[in-house]
Amino acid sequence: MTDPYETLREWMVETQIHSRGIRDPRVLAAMRKVPRHEFVSFSQGSSPYSDGPLPIGKGQTISQPYIVAYMTELLELRGVETVLELGTGCGYQTAVLAEIAAQVYTVEVIEVLALDAEAILKRMRYDNISYKIGNGRNGWEEYSPYDRIMLTAAPAQFPKNLFDQLLEGGIAVAPVGDYFQRIVRYRKEKGKIKEETLIGVSFVPFV
Repeated sequence: MTDPYETLREWMVETQIHSRGIRDPRVLAAMRKVPRHEFVSFSQGSSPYSDGPLPIGKGQTISQPYIVAYMTELLELRGVETVLELGTGCGYQTAVLAEIAAQVYTVEVIEVLALDAEAILKRMRYDNISYKIGNGRNGWEEYSPYDRIMLTAAPAQFPKNLFDQLLEGGIAVAPVGDYFQRIVRYRKEKGKIKEETLIGVSFVPFV
């Protein structure tokens, strides 16, 4: 059966993502494949494929498609990595990561969002995602260390304890700041953290 949303996803990728400089073929393929409409309804008054964030309830949002692709590309995934995602939200970013990474461990503090996202992702038959309800500031030590860590909400400062759960040579990506936020990429090299401050963004706070 033809996917009626395939054209919308292709339009989204070409006009919002590829045209803005995202080039990683794995990221582009994931963005073309994951059905964003499964995670946010058309009834919000805007298309799930529109160029912007949308509310998902409980004061949280689903990031605009470009930001999802941008942050995913910054992780430099090659398909063999374990990824810790802190902030499952509706599960869309989780699905994009799961399309590329070997295993995704995702943590969400808001129980209703965590359970809804898990139900959607299991219905979509992702078998490389593990789920936890809890405070993302603690990470998920049981399965650490991770090749990659992504925060999907903004702390005023990156929680330093999470670097202990990052493998040597690993990468962490997060929006960081209070009123003025920027995406920051961290690399763990020889036990030290090197950071790279990138584009300005607006995320909900990391609680």
